[in-house]
Amino acid sequence: MRITDVLVKKGLLTREQLSEIQRLQKAEGLRIDRAIVRLGFLTERQMLAALGVHLGLKVVDLAEMTIGREVLRLLPPKLVFRKRLLPIARENGAIEIATSDAFDMSAMDEVRLLTGLTVRPVLASADEIDKLIKAHYGVGGDTIDEMVAEDAVSVSADGATSEDLLEMAQEASVIKLVNEIIIEAVNERASDIHVEPYEHSLSIRYRIDGVLQEASLPPQIHRFQAAIISRLKILANLNIAERRVPQDGRIEFSVGGRQIDVRVSVIPMLFGEGIVMRLLDKANVLFTLTQLGMDDGTFGRFQGLIQRPHGIILVTGPTGSGKTTTLYAALNALVSPEIKVLTVEDPVEYHLHGVNQIPVDPNVGMTFERGLRAILRHDPDVIMIGEIRDLETARAAIAAALTGHLVLSTLHTNDAASAPMRLIDMGVESFLVSSTLIGSMAQRLVRRICPKCQTSYAPDPKTVPDDFGGPPAEGFRRGTGCEACRGTGFRGRTGLYELLVMNDELADHILHRRPPSELIQAGRRAGLRLLREDGWLKVRQGVTTLDEVVTCTAV
Repeated sequence: MRITDVLVKKGLLTREQLSEIQRLQKAEGLRIDRAIVRLGFLTERQMLAALGVHLGLKVVDLAEMTIGREVLRLLPPKLVFRKRLLPIARENGAIEIATSDAFDMSAMDEVRLLTGLTVRPVLASADEIDKLIKAHYGVGGDTIDEMVAEDAVSVSADGATSEDLLEMAQEASVIKLVNEIIIEAVNERASDIHVEPYEHSLSIRYRIDGVLQEASLPPQIHRFQAAIISRLKILANLNIAERRVPQDGRIEFSVGGRQIDVRVSVIPMLFGEGIVMRLLDKANVLFTLTQLGMDDGTFGRFQGLIQRPHGIILVTGPTGSGKTTTLYAALNALVSPEIKVLTVEDPVEYHLHGVNQIPVDPNVGMTFERGLRAILRHDPDVIMIGEIRDLETARAAIAAALTGHLVLSTLHTNDAASAPMRLIDMGVESFLVSSTLIGSMAQRLVRRICPKCQTSYAPDPKTVPDDFGGPPAEGFRRGTGCEACRGTGFRGRTGLYELLVMNDELADHILHRRPPSELIQAGRRAGLRLLREDGWLKVRQGVTTLDEVVTCTAV
């Protein structure tokens, strides 16, 4: 029986679906099993299970397997990458090969000829095979293997002319390798790629969920350091011959239909040029307020603030704490045909439909302060300032709030109560701060526990800080580490929030320049919850771990 007849007989496909599958086959030349999965009639796992029964092949879960290094060495990387095969075991003169293609017998014949062993094919998910190939053989392992074999590009940039560097960077293998490094970073949800040259190695690290992790790359990549860096500089429209001064550029990249904006920073270092690339995924960055991780009380108060007709709202925290994301979410909630929204940003990170966004450019004299004064003549209702950095910008923001505008901005302070004092320290008069500031919110980002490998455990009470009040009765949760989270136990991030909403008592404290500790006490009486307390709530809810909260909110 054909596999389609088996699937129809088992009730997994209907005759009508079979006709649709056959039409797709003819139109695109797809094999029957791939057409079924493409149309969504069966998942890949269901299709593999059906093929396994039909062909008498075992279906394995690679995520639960440990593969020895000696087994991995049995096949050359070129064959592994070309045929998407993974050797998983060797026993009694036989090698077990995982494949997602049950019909590629020529690949098994090739393995048999290369190894001299009996080949036992097993079926596994294509995604699982690809992840393990990258983990064990390195991202772009086949490309680097080919480059080493052909001695494709020069080893060092020392003494190389700009023509040499240009020629190296335009090698097809170098182009492919650089593309693979960036695509892997995007697929792993990295926010940054760090390319760091050392005397005898080239380190490439991805920042995932705020933590740097080594990219899985073959050690031979060091040989092609000059070519990789030159290729990245060409993509960013930088001067490849200039290796003595810092340079900045940007790359527009498309991965799977998603537009990725890459900000590139190059700095000369002892053993070559170091590069950091900030990846801005335009499709996945715009959160709604409900997705930020605020509890119901904080969410309700913050939503009430952004509905006010005028005043200043400040979001505070260190670099990388998600302040800009929060402001974008707020703007997203405000945008409507009845409201004019203008922003002044350095740089404009994401494009918001319905929002007029102005980039800061100090080279031509376009500063935050100058941009603010100009946009007041454009009749805005809401103004967003990327950051209040100096007295001029602070005074312009105050003036905008006094003339009936809602102003949202960010500030670098550790907690919500320090925000008004920071404005006063800049030189803004206290009576202006007390009359215009309507709320300040401090925030931090903590990693979420991976949902696939999370487990409960009983904590040692001694590890719980005294201000947290002891472990909850049901225990804590943590991730044990799995393939989905790269063994970290975390996947994704959420926010911790400390929202200080101004009232008469707080305004009086600000007017008389009371210290932040007194503002906190007054805020407590109005319902303020500190960052650590919000973190403790999320620990008890099983969202994050105690260590994450303690690290991000150290007292």
